[in-house]
This record gives sequence, C-alpha cells and structure tokens, in this order.
Amino acid sequence: MRVRELLTEDRTYDDVAVTSKKRLLDQIAQLAAASCGGLNEQEVFDALVAREKLGSTGIGEGIAIPHCRLGHCDAAIGLLLKLSEPVDFDAVDGRPVDLVFVLLVPEQNPEQHLKTLSHLANLFNDDDYRSDLRHAHGNQRLYQTAVESEAEIRLAS
Repeated sequence: MRVRELLTEDRTYDDVAVTSKKRLLDQIAQLAAASCGGLNEQEVFDALVAREKLGSTGIGEGIAIPHCRLGHCDAAIGLLLKLSEPVDFDAVDGRPVDLVFVLLVPEQNPEQHLKTLSHLANLFNDDDYRSDLRHAHGNQRLYQTAVESEAEIRLAS
C-alpha cells in the first residue's frame, strides 16, 4: 500500500514534542484512538510496546516505523509524526529518531502488513524522501510532501 492509501492529513503531525520512546508510543496510541474511530488507546499502546519488545522498529537514519496488528482494525492506517526533537528509539544505527511512520493493520492480513512495511522501509531509505519530509513544516505541508514525494520517487524508479 502506498502512503496516500494509509495516511490522511488529520493523521499527520508536525512538531510533536516527546521526551522518550515510551512517551512517543503513548502519544501515538492517543492520536490513533482520537483519529481512528473504534480503536482503543490502551490496546494500541500495548500492541506497539509488545512489538517493540521483539526488537526496535527504528530502522536507522532517524526513522522509526512502529507497527502492529490489531483485532479491532478494519483497514490498514498510517500516522506520520515529525518530532520537534529527536528521541532515542534503540534504532539499529544508534541514532535518535525524528521521523515516525506508524502502521496499524488488521490482525487477519499479515501478508499485506509485510508488503506495506517493506514498501515503507524502501521509501524511508531514500535520502531525498527523508530530506523532503524534514524540510516540510505544518501538518498539511508534511502530509502533501509525504504523498507527493512518494509519487515522484515511484516515477523516478
């Protein structure tokens, strides 16, 4: 799935202030429950924490892609957060994280989950994509950049 199929402007957040990985996961759970009807904040938080216990979803270059499967999720959804200050996320390269793409998917579709994660990891491995997001300011502009830059990268490849 492409970013435009996962993300909406109301699930895109610029300048998010958090002080730790745990606080970030808590903030994600709050935002997901508030913007996605039917999601339980505690369930989202618990599922994200459980996934992080298996290994950090910090993929390097200041990027994290926290993800989990949820029983009460009808369709895959994404949230994009750009942090005001990077936080330690136990990333594979040891660098703190400032860009976070959250992927929440239905429990019954693990194949889609893996394909979407692979696409997101490839996308965020692109230097230009990361740079474009880091230079976008405001929720609306961050959302537009995430969608438009993905389309440009897909056209170029």
